[in-house]
Amino acid sequence: MLPKLAESSSVPSKLKQVSKPSRTYALDLEKKRVSGYIDGLAAVQQAVYKILSTERYEHLIYSWNYGVEINRLFGKQMPYVKSEIKRRIQEALTQDDRIQSVDAFSFAVSGRKLLVQFTVHSNLGTFQVQKEVKV
Repeated sequence: MLPKLAESSSVPSKLKQVSKPSRTYALDLEKKRVSGYIDGLAAVQQAVYKILSTERYEHLIYSWNYGVEINRLFGKQMPYVKSEIKRRIQEALTQDDRIQSVDAFSFAVSGRKLLVQFTVHSNLGTFQVQKEVKV
């Protein structure tokens, strides 16, 4: 017969969820350098830019949850691309715990280019984003 295990009183009954700070280095895209720090909504906007500029699964330095899958849409039919790009952007951006939802998608097609505009709702505010995709 096995002995009965005592219940551990060291296990907390409620776990606290702690958010990571959003303070980060500020990217100066025009001068192609890092200049100072940003925090708050500006840090979330920069995170969205970085996520949408990183192809998922291509860089070993990033987790498989980081980035967006856009390259695999190249050469596909435009109706398929429109429906998939919406899902892929939502999935990529909501991996960031500061982003609550992504909606209000609109599309403009010019040849094989698709301009996607959408709204990002974060716990720090709401803002508009646009991304051009070559398909």
